[in-house]
Amino acid sequence: MHEVDQDPLDFGDLPDDISEFLNDDFLLGTDVFIDDPWFNPEELTNFNDVGVPAEQSCTGGHQQGQTDQYTGIQNKRRKRQRVPRSQRCTDEKKPPSTPKRHRATDADLEAELITAEAANTTTTPTRFLHLQPRIHFITIPDSKGYQLIPNVGLSPPVIRLRLPGAAATPTYILVPSASTPCKPQVQPLSPVDAAVVPVQMSSSPPGSLSDTASRAMSPPHTSVSSTKTSPSNESPPPQSPTVHDIPESVRDYIQKVKAHMSLTCPAIEEGISLTSHYVDVQVSQRETFRSGKNANRVLDKELIITGDTDRQNTLLGLSQIFGDSNGRNLKRYIVLLGNAGMGKTTLIRKLCFDWSRDSIPQFDFVFLLDGKTLALKNPIYSLQTLLLNLSSFATSCTNPEEVYAQILAASKRVLIVFDNFDELREYEVLLQTQEKEVITSLQKDSKAETYTVRQLFSAILQRVLLPGCTLLLSTRPRGLANQLLRRADSFLEVCGFTPTDVEAYLSQYFTDPALRASALDYLKNCSYLHLLCWNPGLCRLVCLVLEHSKTLDVLPRTLTGLCHQVLRLKMEKHGKATDSMPDVKTQTPLKSEEETQISGNDQLNVCHKNIPVRKSRARVHTCTRSSSRRTRGAKKQVTEGSEVDGEEIESVGREVDRTEERELLSELSSLAWEGVKANSSILPTGRSLAAKHKAFGLESGLLLSHPLRKRLGDSTEEGGGEDRKEMGGGEKQDGKRDRGKTEIKNVDDSDGHILLWASPFLQSYLAGVHLSFSSPLCFHRTVSERSFLQNLPFHSGLKGRRRPQREEFQLTQQFAVGLLFHNTAELQSLHSHTEAAFRDMVVNRQALVTKHLKGLSQGDLSPAQVLEACHYVYEASFTSSGDGSKGSSRLVAHLAANLPDVLSFHGVRLNPPDVFTVQNMLERGGGLCLDLGDSGIGVSGLRALVGLDNVNSYRACIADVIALWEQLELNGEEGLLRGAVSKFKIHPLKVTQLCHVEHLAQLVNIHVHRKLSSSCTDSDSIFADGVPAVKELHKLEFELGPDKGPLGISKLWELLPALHNLQHLDLENSKIGDEGSERLADALSSLCSLEKLNVSQNCIGDHGLKKLVTALGYLPKLHCLSLYSNVISDEGAESLAAVLPHMASLTDLDVTYNKLTDVGAQSLGASLRNCQKIRTLRMWNQCIPYGVFERLQQQDGRILCH
Repeated sequence: MHEVDQDPLDFGDLPDDISEFLNDDFLLGTDVFIDDPWFNPEELTNFNDVGVPAEQSCTGGHQQGQTDQYTGIQNKRRKRQRVPRSQRCTDEKKPPSTPKRHRATDADLEAELITAEAANTTTTPTRFLHLQPRIHFITIPDSKGYQLIPNVGLSPPVIRLRLPGAAATPTYILVPSASTPCKPQVQPLSPVDAAVVPVQMSSSPPGSLSDTASRAMSPPHTSVSSTKTSPSNESPPPQSPTVHDIPESVRDYIQKVKAHMSLTCPAIEEGISLTSHYVDVQVSQRETFRSGKNANRVLDKELIITGDTDRQNTLLGLSQIFGDSNGRNLKRYIVLLGNAGMGKTTLIRKLCFDWSRDSIPQFDFVFLLDGKTLALKNPIYSLQTLLLNLSSFATSCTNPEEVYAQILAASKRVLIVFDNFDELREYEVLLQTQEKEVITSLQKDSKAETYTVRQLFSAILQRVLLPGCTLLLSTRPRGLANQLLRRADSFLEVCGFTPTDVEAYLSQYFTDPALRASALDYLKNCSYLHLLCWNPGLCRLVCLVLEHSKTLDVLPRTLTGLCHQVLRLKMEKHGKATDSMPDVKTQTPLKSEEETQISGNDQLNVCHKNIPVRKSRARVHTCTRSSSRRTRGAKKQVTEGSEVDGEEIESVGREVDRTEERELLSELSSLAWEGVKANSSILPTGRSLAAKHKAFGLESGLLLSHPLRKRLGDSTEEGGGEDRKEMGGGEKQDGKRDRGKTEIKNVDDSDGHILLWASPFLQSYLAGVHLSFSSPLCFHRTVSERSFLQNLPFHSGLKGRRRPQREEFQLTQQFAVGLLFHNTAELQSLHSHTEAAFRDMVVNRQALVTKHLKGLSQGDLSPAQVLEACHYVYEASFTSSGDGSKGSSRLVAHLAANLPDVLSFHGVRLNPPDVFTVQNMLERGGGLCLDLGDSGIGVSGLRALVGLDNVNSYRACIADVIALWEQLELNGEEGLLRGAVSKFKIHPLKVTQLCHVEHLAQLVNIHVHRKLSSSCTDSDSIFADGVPAVKELHKLEFELGPDKGPLGISKLWELLPALHNLQHLDLENSKIGDEGSERLADALSSLCSLEKLNVSQNCIGDHGLKKLVTALGYLPKLHCLSLYSNVISDEGAESLAAVLPHMASLTDLDVTYNKLTDVGAQSLGASLRNCQKIRTLRMWNQCIPYGVFERLQQQDGRILCH
C-alpha cells in the first residue's frame, strides 16, 4: 500500500479513462456517497474485517434515479438501451438510453466529494463512492482508530486525497464490488458487454472486498466499534447459491421448466408412460481396474465383473446416484452403462421427471443434451443457446441473459446429461484436446454464437465450460475408453429386470386381469422368452407378441423368431391402417398443438409435448393414400372388360400390396445393413430416401423422425435468425399463445429432422434379412456368397486381433444364421425371389454356414467367442419350430461334441439368456469342467448349470456359491446340495479384489464349523468332513497390490491356519512389512504342506526376517523361497544364513535387490557350502562390490545374478 499526497483537485493515479471500470448500465449519484449500506450485515457480509466508528449507521439502500436527500437534486443521468440488472428492483420507467457511456470527469468527482463532505462536518465516517458496482471509493479518516498498513500491494492502489473543508485527510481505497441488490440476496455473476465470467469464478458469487483489502483496513487492535460491527474474524467462504439466492425471474423460469418437463417426460412411447408403465430398474456401482497409462484401455475389459451377491450389495437408489444426501462424497463425472434396450434413456427421463417434482433438490438446472444434435454442423451456436434452446426439454425463456448468468454463477448446482450416444468412440472423440484458439475463445466469450455443437459438447466434457457442473453420460460398455476412464469418478450400470420386475411390468402392460393371467402363464411356460424379458426393451417386444398370441404353440422360441413376429405384427397393423384409410382428397384436420403423439421404442422419445408431430405425419398419410389409390387403380384395371367376382378382385389387390410391401422392406433392409456396418442407428443423411419408403418406415413404426432443432417463434429470442439460416428457412408462425412466451414448432421435415431406427433389435433383424435374402429389387447390389461368408462370425480370425464390433453387428450375424434355418413359408414377405430360387439360395447358404461353424476349432475360440457360437447354433436349431431341423440338429450335436474338457467363461458376462443357450449346448455334450469365475452369473443361472449331470466340476464366485447352497438347503434339495458342494473347486485361487478375501473367509468358516451359517440338521452330514474345495486348495495368489494389500492382508492371517493343504503361497507386492512378517510366521506353523513362498516387494526388514526364518526352518516341504526386493541388510542376511542348513528341502532362494553388502553376501556364501540341496542362490544388488560377487561366483557356481 502506498500513499500519495495530492492537490484537492488533482486525482493523481486515477486512470485517464475510468469508463472501463464503470458499469454499462448506470452511474450512481452522490446519494451513494453517504447512504451506502456498509454496516448492514444482512446486505453485505464480506466487510466483517473492516473497522468503522460505532456511531455510524446505515440509512438505507440507494436506487438509481432517486432524489439526493442532501442536495435535493434529482439524478437524471441517462442510461444505455439494454435493460440493466437493477431494473429487477424498481418499477420506475427508465428514460431512453444513449449509445455512448458517460465518462466520470474530474469536476463531477470533485462535486460529489464536496457535497458529501459538506453533509456532515462534525464527524468523518467511512464512506463509499459507487462508480458502478465495479469500483468503490472507500474513505478512511486519519484517526487513532485506524492505521494504514504499508508494503501491501493493492490493485487498484490506495490514494490519499485532501478535500476542502475536511477536518482530516481521508484515504481512498479502490476495490471491486458487487452491485447492490434491492433484496438481501447474492446476485449472480453476470457477464457485461457479452463478456464471459472467467471459468475459475463461475462456481460461486464474488465478494465485494478482497481479503487483502480487508486485512489492510482492519485496525491493529480490537476496539469497541470494530467488535460490534465484525461478528467474526474471517468472512466465511462463498457457498453455492441456494434456492433463496436465485433471482425471482430465474426462479420463475425454473418452475416453468419443471412444469414443462413434468408433462413431457412421462411419455415413453405411444400408449406407454412413466406414470403408468415404469418399473424401477436397479443401478449398481461398478469398479475399474487401473492398468498402464499407455495401454489401450477397453471399458468392458477394465470394468470389474462382480458376482450376483456383491452386485446386490452395491445397488443404488436414484437419489444416491449423485452422492450422499448430506452432501458428502459427491460425484461430478458419472458414466451410466448399459447394453441396447436396458433402459438408460428411460432412467434418465425418470431422473428428469423426479427433478421436476423437486425430488432432486441439489440441482437448480437440469439440461438433457441429445447426441443426435451432433448432426448440426454450422458454427452458429453458443453455450447459452445450447442449454436454453437445444436441450431436449427446453422451453421458452423471456430473460435468457439473466438465466444464463445464474447458470454461470452457480454451476455446481447444474446437472448436464448426455444421452443417445451409441458408442464410447463418440465420447472419446469429443474428449480429444481441441485447438488452443478454440479453447481460448470459449473461455473468453462463450456467448458468441460462433461455435458448433461438437465444440460446445467437447468443451463441457473437458471441463473447459462450466467446470463445476455435474455430468451424467450414458453409453454402452464397449470400445476404447482411455479418456473417459481417466476423467470419470463413478461408473454405474443398469442391471435389468428381475423376475419380480417382469411380473410388475406385465401387470402394468395388460390391464385386463384375464389377459394378464394368460400372458403370465404363457411366459412361464416359455423359458427363453421369460429370460429375454431381463432386457426391458425385449420385454416390451415380448408383451407385444403375447398380446396377439392365442395359443402357446405360436410363441417364438428364439430371438430371431421374436423379432420376426414383431415385424409381422407391425406390417399387419400398417396394412389395416392403409386399407381402412378413406379415399378422400382433402387432408384430415390436424390435432391441436397441445396434443402429443409419441412414437418410438422404450429407450428413445424423440418428440416433445409441444411439438405437433401430427403435422409431419400428415405428409406420411398423403404418401400412403397415394399408394392405396394405385392399388385400387390396379384392382379396377383388372376388372375392366371381364366378369370376375369380388373375391378375385380382393386377391389381386392383396397381391399388389404384398409386392409393394416386399419392395419397401427390401429397401429398408438395405438401409439397416448400411447402418450396422457404419455402427450407426441414424439413416445416412447424404442418401436420398424416396417418400414412399420414408412414409412406410414411419407409419409401420420401424423408423422415427427425430427433430434436430426446435425453432423459437419469438423474434426477440437470440439465435432465431441463425437457426433459420441453418435449417434453410421454415414456416412462419401463426401467432403467439401468450404474451412474452415463445411457441415451439417443428422445422421443415427435410432439413430439421433426421431418421433413425426405432429399435436396435429390429434394425439388426432387418440387416440380417438383407445379409441372408438380399433382393434384386433393392437399389443396391445383392450380397454375394463371398460377401456373405466374409460377414459370418469369426471369419476374420479366431484368437487374432479383431476390431471390436458393435452390439448390433453381433445381433445381425445371429439373426442372419437364424433366418437361414427359419421356416421358409413364413419368410415370403421378406424376399422377392421366386419360390424355387429362394429355396435353392437358402439351401446353399445353409450349407455354407454349417461348413463354416463345423470348421471352427473350439479350443482356439476365446470364452466370448464360445458364447457367441452357442447363440448362433441355438438360433439355427430352434427358430423354425422349436424341435430343430435335421441340418440344424447336426450342427448342435457337432458343437456339443467338440466342446473342450475345460469350458471357460471367465471374464465374460453371462446374462440370463446366455445361461439358457449355454445350458442347451451342455445338455447335449459330454463330461466337462465349467469355469464361471468373474462372469456375474446369477444364482438361478448357477443352479441351472451346476445341476447338469455332465458337469463334473465348476468354479464360480464363492459368495454366489454359498448363496446357492443356502437356497438348496432351505428348499430341502439335499441331492442337489450334495452335488453342488462336491463339484465346487477354488484351486487355484487368485485374490484380486477385497471382496474375494471376505468370500474366502465365509467359506473357511463353513469348513471349520462343518455347517452353513443357517444350517439345519439335514445338511450336517454333507459338511461333516468340511468343504472339499477348501481341502483341495493348493495355490493362493494374493494380488491386491500395495494400495489394497494392507487392507486385505490382515484378514488373510486369520484364514491361513485353516488351509492345511496349501502348497503355494504368493504374497508379492502386498506391503506386509515387519509386522506382517510376524503374523505370517505365526500362521506358517500350520502350513506343513507349503512348498513355495513368495514374499517379494513387501518392505520386509531385518526384524521381520528374523521372525520369519525361525518359522521357515520348520517347514519340511518348502523348496522355493523368494525374498526379492525387500529392505534386508547384513543383519538379516546373517540370520538367514544361520537357518539355511536346517532347511533341508530348500532348493531355490532369491534375495536379489535388497540392502545387504559384501558382508551379508559372504555370510550367505559361506552358509551355502553346508546346503547341498540348494540349486540356485540369487543375491545380486548394487550394494555388493562386483569383485566380491564375482569371487563368490567362482567359489560356488550356484550363486547367480538374476
